[in-house]
Parts: sequence; structure tokens; C-alpha cells
Amino acid sequence: MTVGEPERIAWIDTGAIAANVRRLRELAGTPRLLAVVKADGYGHGALHAARGALEGGADWLGVADPAEALALRAAGVDAPLLAWLLDGGADFGPAAAASVDLGVSTLDQLARIAATAPGAAVQLKVETGLSRNGLPPESWDAAFARAAELERAGALRVRGLFSHLANTSGDDDALQEQRFADAVRRARAAGLAPGLLHLAATEAAIGRDQSAYDMVRTGIGIYGVSPYDDGDAARLGLTPAMTLTTRVVAVRRVPAGAGVSYGSTWRAPAPTNLALVPVGYADGIPRAASNRAEVLLAGRRRPVRGRIAMDQLVVETGDDEVRVGEPVVVLGDPATGAPSAAEWAAWAGTIGYEIVTRIGPRVQRRPR
Repeated sequence: MTVGEPERIAWIDTGAIAANVRRLRELAGTPRLLAVVKADGYGHGALHAARGALEGGADWLGVADPAEALALRAAGVDAPLLAWLLDGGADFGPAAAASVDLGVSTLDQLARIAATAPGAAVQLKVETGLSRNGLPPESWDAAFARAAELERAGALRVRGLFSHLANTSGDDDALQEQRFADAVRRARAAGLAPGLLHLAATEAAIGRDQSAYDMVRTGIGIYGVSPYDDGDAARLGLTPAMTLTTRVVAVRRVPAGAGVSYGSTWRAPAPTNLALVPVGYADGIPRAASNRAEVLLAGRRRPVRGRIAMDQLVVETGDDEVRVGEPVVVLGDPATGAPSAAEWAAWAGTIGYEIVTRIGPRVQRRPR
């Protein structure tokens, strides 16, 4: 922090990440686990997340794009890495030279990798029902045949085959599993022998049988945020890894009828004390949680009053007097009394994934 800058810190418990990885490995039961550290480690800091996950026994790390992978390599992370969101016109040489596996979703990407990164390791992503990236079923045979041809020529190596469940319903997931099994059969018939088969993210890793697969890709769960609608991470044996703290920067007492923040969407029904907290939607605190959210201040939950602004929010403390400099926990482990990411998600009408991932760059990430 610079002189005079309000304190905004996301404390990252790498031990919690490690414990969550061990728990998810236990629940999934697969030989390998890939920890997803994309999007700056879901807002936790990619390097903090990677170190915690590897400490917990993760076999692989996963990121969205090669730039994220190369940043981890530059920071000294030498674990196996998979990047799966590719620009088909890119030069994949740097990623291949850094031993980053590339997730292939199109025939064009396959050709581009062979041309710019000969010998690269690839994992073929097949579309089974999510309708995002992935080789569509009508191109499977051609893609598998071409990949086998390129592999025989030494132009690339096919290490794995994967897809992604939509988590729509049990029946939909079962249909996707059937489609994936068909893709595996057709890949093997084309002469490929992928050593890694993976389909499940956190939700399916916990809730569906993974015995047919070699690996799961766990993202949100390693950060101690539940993938389920009930938001109860403790029920799954997971511990939140992020605690977002700041300090009160101003206090005031207002009379009955005083409006708070833009638009005066809340007015004090009686004289009350207010505390100004220096985080807002520029820091990732959702404006949609205005007049709904709570923070932990002076040993109690305190309600957010009025609209959450770009840089600050206001909480009511009633007749309790708090001091400038008093610590505030904006989100953290509910076992400590702090609001959880799941609670913030409910207040804002979103999901816990978004709450932690959107925490902005003004908030310092520090390991705990």
C-alpha cells in the first residue's frame, strides 16, 4: 500500500487450498487431479493457488490460455500444465517449449500446433453437450484420424482426451458421459492412445462416479467455495481460502430520516451510527448486493445500508460506537462469523464463483 491508501487485503490461506485438494481427491477417487488456477486463481492469485494446490498433491494445473501458463512457468512453477482456450492463429511454439499441454478444440488448431510447435503435447477436447469449445461429433473421426497421422509423423503427441459436463441434470450428465465414452472408443479406433481421460469439474467430481476416468479438473472447490446451490462448503468438507479485510475509514452519527449513499435508497428510521468501509464495486463488491449484504465489524454482522458505490460502502452499527481503523471482514469463512462468498452471491443474485473471481487489482493478495 502507498502512504494514505486504504487497506484492502485478500488473505489467501494456501493451507486451506492444500486441504481442499486433498479432500477433493478423496471424494473423486481418480488417480490424478488437475487444479484449475485460471483467472488469477479464481481471484486468489494464480501463484498462491498453484503453490497451495501442489502442496495438497495436485498432479496437474489447468489454465484458460497459454499466457496464463507461461506466467506460471516464469514464476518457477514446473508442474504439468494444460491450457485449453486457444487462438487458432497463434504461435504455439513458446507454450510447447515450456512443456505446456494444449487443449485442441478444432481441426484448424491441430494444424496450427503442428506447424508452429512440432512435437507439442496436446489433449483433444470433444463437444458432448455444453455447446462451447470442443470438437463437434461430426468432426471426431476426421480429427482423430488427422491427430493420429500427425502423431505418427512426430508432429505432435496426443496425451489426453477430455470434455466438460453442463451440470444440467443427472440424465443430461449421463448422456454426456455416454457421448464421451463413444469419443474415447472412436479415438482409440483411429489409432490414438490418450493416457488421460477427464470429464468432471468440481460438481461432478463430488457427485458422480469417476471410475471410468483418469483425472478430474477441480476449480471452485479447491478455493473452498461450493459448486452447489446451497453454497454450503462445510458440508463438503471444504474450507474457504480467501478472507477479504479492510478497515473503517470514517464514522458518523446521523439523525432519523437521513439518506445514505446515492439515491438515498435507505433512510435511517431512527438516529444511528454509520461506518464507512473503503471497498466498492471497483474492488469487485457487487452493487446488486446493496441494502442486502452484511460485513463482520466489531464482533458482529453489520448491515450494508444504501447503494454500494465504486470505492466504498456504508454499514450501520446502531448505537454501537466503532472507531476509525477498526478491522472489517468483508468475506471469509462463515465458521469465523464472516459472510461467505455464497452469502454474497445470494445477496447479489449470482454465484460464488463470480464473487471471488471478480475481486479487483486494488485488493492486495497476501498468503496466510
